[in-house]
Amino acid sequence: MSGEPVDTLYDRVQAAVTAVRKRTDFVPQVGLILGSGLGGFADSLEQPVAIDYGDLPHFPRSHVAGHKGRLVLGRRSGAACVAMQGRVHMYEGHSAAVAAFPARVLIALGAKIVIVTNAAGGLNPWWSPGTLMLIRDHVDFLRDHALRGPNDDRLGPRFPDMTTAYAPELRALVKDVAAKASIPLQEGVYVAMPGPTYETPAEVKMLQTIGADATGMSTVPEVCVARHMGARVIGISCITNQAAGITGAALSHDEVTETATRVRATFEGLLDGILAALATRGELA
Repeated sequence: MSGEPVDTLYDRVQAAVTAVRKRTDFVPQVGLILGSGLGGFADSLEQPVAIDYGDLPHFPRSHVAGHKGRLVLGRRSGAACVAMQGRVHMYEGHSAAVAAFPARVLIALGAKIVIVTNAAGGLNPWWSPGTLMLIRDHVDFLRDHALRGPNDDRLGPRFPDMTTAYAPELRALVKDVAAKASIPLQEGVYVAMPGPTYETPAEVKMLQTIGADATGMSTVPEVCVARHMGARVIGISCITNQAAGITGAALSHDEVTETATRVRATFEGLLDGILAALATRGELA
């Protein structure tokens, strides 16, 4: 019927924000999207407020092993944070817009910087499992886009620029933090594939040919909406296995989670250093 209120994306984001605000008035500066094996990082936030995704309206729930499904707010290393313990993926049946919806909520809660992490397959044959890769840029092969459909100018512009999707000044900060902490860190291009199958050896050769260094099934939708809403992005991949055809070994999710767990302490140390540097160098003002 005419005259009834329209449920827009903006309204859905605000409804989720309102649900969080009923639990806490804490305003985050940094949003953390924690991939496979990294959810425990949020458990160490100071004075945490944890909210199950199921208690937030319109918030999609994760059903993948290693993804807890909670939003946690608190401080760590001098920065006010809101952390996602797990994410949903398009291969679970979600659109790119739905997969990226939580990132919108992080930013609407106050986060001006979003740190996106993931577990990824290695395309660079010189990088062994356990390598940490700072994302310089990405290639999107997901066959759907988080901004497809009507645009709401209250959230961002119709045609966001992606020239510096991963903020160069923040990449420089991350590299400086890693160097000072003697944490080995590579830098490269991440390519998003739809999954849920791992890539074939032929696909891996194609991705190597176009210049990609790591492949995964997430991250790009969240980065697109973050840039749409004006947040700056840091992206870091943990190379959990070498992609199909490089070693000839079969791939499994168990290998992904095992490798992510093995390097978790190093990855968390890097995240702590990044948060401390953001806080002390005026990036959160």
